[in-house]
Amino acid sequence: MSKHDELLTVRQVLDELGGVSRRTFYRWREIGKAPHGIRLPNGELRIYRSELNIWLESLREVA
Repeated sequence: MSKHDELLTVRQVLDELGGVSRRTFYRWREIGKAPHGIRLPNGELRIYRSELNIWLESLREVA
């Protein structure tokens, strides 16, 4: 993760994934199958773009 790594909202991540539902994304998080994220002090979740890219690459390698 670089110093200038972009923090994505859950909505942005869902859009990048092509329409995965919020419910599905949070279910993936519950079972440990989603990209790592951080919780902001206001309770909102953010995903680093680099973490999303690493996660997507890991899915490609499995497929």
